[in-house]
Amino acid sequence: MTELVQLVVADGVATITLNSPHNKNALSQQLTGELLAHLETAGTDDAVRVIVVRSALEVFCSGADLSEATTVGMSVGARRMVDVQRAIVANPKPVVARVAGPVRAGGIGIVAAADVSVAGESASFALTEVRLGLAAATISLTVLPRLTDRAAAYTFLTGNAFDALEAARLGLVTLTVPDAELGTAVGTVLESLLKGVPQGLRETKKLLNRTLLADIDARGNDLAELSAGLFGSPAAQEAMLSFLNRKQKG
Repeated sequence: MTELVQLVVADGVATITLNSPHNKNALSQQLTGELLAHLETAGTDDAVRVIVVRSALEVFCSGADLSEATTVGMSVGARRMVDVQRAIVANPKPVVARVAGPVRAGGIGIVAAADVSVAGESASFALTEVRLGLAAATISLTVLPRLTDRAAAYTFLTGNAFDALEAARLGLVTLTVPDAELGTAVGTVLESLLKGVPQGLRETKKLLNRTLLADIDARGNDLAELSAGLFGSPAAQEAMLSFLNRKQKG
């Protein structure tokens, strides 16, 4: 089985790379399972001071794996999305998302969960769940705390795409930079984080994420059940199959 997520550690930085070309880094059970394993490995490795999550593709993440959702269901997938967000939020090491290319639906949960998210200006975002008869249930745990109420209502209800500059204005990402400067900007953030003493970084992150982590633990199971139920509903199944058929024809 081809590995879909790679982990490389160098100079105190663990780089976790999403690399699933066949489905544009969709959040399949295999991808999320590997992502969780690498987050745990990096979090417990004393040689790691900071974690970067990035994509090897021109797409950061296309959201849920609709092929899985219309065959095996999403009971595992929905729970995994809660677990992935928790693994980022609760990780003792700062997590930086390096965002290049489109980010859709569930992928936005990764961006929102990260402590710092830096996007290239050509990145785009869309919470497209409503257009498939779904709701952004599990990722609401990390996305809603980043947005104002008005921004949340607009982005969640319309499903409209918005660009990286707007994402920064709304609070979804920390910083948006020209595409050519993305690597440099992420490097600058990493340089600053690496100046922190591990204990200081760990305890500061606990303070920052205490309320968010408590909410994930309190509501994660219910939202995973809600999400799985919506994915399995006739309305969503019809919409997802229609979308997959259009992709195949296109």
